[in-house]
Amino acid sequence: MRAVVQRVSEASVIIEGRVTGEIGPGLLVYLGVADNDAEEDADLLAEKIARLRIFPDADDKMNLDVSQSGGNVLVVSAFTVQADARKGRRPTFDSAAPPAAAMALYERFCGALSALGLRVERGTFRARMNVHSINDGPVCILLDSKRVF
Repeated sequence: MRAVVQRVSEASVIIEGRVTGEIGPGLLVYLGVADNDAEEDADLLAEKIARLRIFPDADDKMNLDVSQSGGNVLVVSAFTVQADARKGRRPTFDSAAPPAAAMALYERFCGALSALGLRVERGTFRARMNVHSINDGPVCILLDSKRVF
């Protein structure tokens, strides 16, 4: 399971002209589920993201996690995070999980974040979404549950 985690001032998801998820300060997470992922991957990544110290403290040092900063999380399913663009110019998505498995693990991930005390907003799984965000910093972190990077 991979995630692109962005610290944002605000973020929202719009589908067919309607806002379906929206946060103020917090984290925008693009989540990509791989075909070999399991519930443990979702739980591990949720814990990592919830405890990621990328928010400034009183001395403007990145020492606070999203909860400590009073932020929320917007999670957007994005199979393209599993893209492999090492060869040629067209990425392949062979490692992405099939939709049913991906949806179950996406829901598990969101539930795990909620269980850690975070307010979680969501995009709509498999929908064409317009994601609006104001990146704060900019701070963008790439995570992989298999620790590939």
